[in-house]
Amino acid sequence: MIYHGNRFTFKADVTPEQVEKALESLRNQGRAIPSVKSFVVGRDFGGEYEWGAVFVIADIDGYWDYLTHPSHLHTDRIGLPLVEKFASVDITDDSDPEIGAKIAALHQRRYDEIPDVADLVSDLKEYVGSAAPGQHAD
Repeated sequence: MIYHGNRFTFKADVTPEQVEKALESLRNQGRAIPSVKSFVVGRDFGGEYEWGAVFVIADIDGYWDYLTHPSHLHTDRIGLPLVEKFASVDITDDSDPEIGAKIAALHQRRYDEIPDVADLVSDLKEYVGSAAPGQHAD
């Protein structure tokens, strides 16, 4: 299993309505993407981020389906412009020693194949973690 997590803080001028629309789009990803086995979207406590989401995905093939699903792309397009800082993390019990590199390669492939998402990511003030361009998921 791969547990793909996102932690984020919205920009100061984002309205409560915009926040709820972005959070509901994340929830919709969990409901709509077949490869997502379970998910949670909610407040992030104990750190420097306000919100978080975790999506449980069975394997690397399902991860690609998750990354390229229309509901995920919709969330990127409406949510990323609202975000001040963003972090991603992947935790897995997959024994493949190359799984981190494979996850990073899927993210890079997505940025290469879907340039508007790459542009949105590059516009973020702060983006760190396994899905950030140029960073390797070890």
